[in-house]
Amino acid sequence: MKKNVALLLAILFWAPFAGVAQSGSTLKTGVWRAVLKNKGGELPFGLEVTQTGSTYTAFALNGAERLRFDSVTLKGDSVRFAIDIFEAEIRAKVDGNTLRGFWRRRRTGTNYTSLPFEAQHGVTYRFTGSTETPKINVTGTWATTFRSETDSTVSVGIFEQKGNKLTGTFLTTTGDYRYLEGNVVGDSLLLSTFDGTHLYLFKARRKPDNTLVGGYWSGESGYESWTARFDPKAKLPDATSLTYLKPGYKTIAFTFPDLKGKPVSLTDARFKNKVVVVQILGSWCPNCMDETNFLSPWYKKNKNRGVEIVGLAYEKSAELAESAPKIQRMIDRFKIDYPVVLAGTNVKSEASKTLPMLNQVVGFPTMIVIDKKGTVRQIHTGFTGPGTGNYYDAFVEEYNRLIDKLVKE
Repeated sequence: MKKNVALLLAILFWAPFAGVAQSGSTLKTGVWRAVLKNKGGELPFGLEVTQTGSTYTAFALNGAERLRFDSVTLKGDSVRFAIDIFEAEIRAKVDGNTLRGFWRRRRTGTNYTSLPFEAQHGVTYRFTGSTETPKINVTGTWATTFRSETDSTVSVGIFEQKGNKLTGTFLTTTGDYRYLEGNVVGDSLLLSTFDGTHLYLFKARRKPDNTLVGGYWSGESGYESWTARFDPKAKLPDATSLTYLKPGYKTIAFTFPDLKGKPVSLTDARFKNKVVVVQILGSWCPNCMDETNFLSPWYKKNKNRGVEIVGLAYEKSAELAESAPKIQRMIDRFKIDYPVVLAGTNVKSEASKTLPMLNQVVGFPTMIVIDKKGTVRQIHTGFTGPGTGNYYDAFVEEYNRLIDKLVKE
């Protein structure tokens, strides 16, 4: 029923938008407090709207991140905020200081995930506007465990609290939860983020034994419980130990089509006698986008040093007709100069079959670094993105040190 209502609303709003505001329509600029509503309750994020001439631009605000929407289109009293790379959008009716509508993301065909959306203009707080001093301070590193009905995940929470304002993220072996922002109220914390495709809401209360106990809601209906204990030494397993070559292998081999169907292989002339970085990714994956946002400009600066990158995209469909446009949107958004090919579907077990020399594809993204002789020198699972602060800085330093070494060999 919910999906049918969302589809009906979309049909009512749908029109051949021109990409700018039509005469007589008004969308207030400045900061809005936006809220999506899932089973955890209100999931807030900041929404900033700017205007140049008749063109609107909008950003989702989470901590230090300003995530730009691909387009903002206003027609009459209806506005559409689009994040094309994730096939996601917000559609709402404009009523002065209020926006009301829905967020939705396409899964496959006409199947959408959808949640109610509302925003208030001029409201800048996240969860609460109260200035009351919290009873706790959670700044620091926390050994954390998430538990679903069938599994558990060990992670590391890193938080920075200033007054009742809180930012941070969670590190896992396959990536991080990107930029989280929220508040500490009394003895409880609340955190959220919205990046167009992933919607995360965290709540927890500090218990008398100083542990944190709470819930984590994602998307339309995802839920996990979580617990954490303060531990300045908390860390994850070495990211270079999780994915590895099977015994007897020293390199990898593949042949996959580019977006025009032309086969691409590591034996191609452009990769010969060069250090090669193989990026296992998907256009649907925000952590992959963080990694791409690092690799794309890095490649522009370093490609003349004898370094190449090739992206292996694992999408929801292995059909070029379906997935090539999504990959192209990613290429355009991040101005990627290196080749990106369609390697298969994003089901990990199926992705693993396409690279049988690996123990498995543990997660997206995964980075494989190959020396000039074709020998695999490192496989790094996951990506520690800019939302992790010093952890990201350490990754960049280690990555550059490895590439410098291999270039000189």
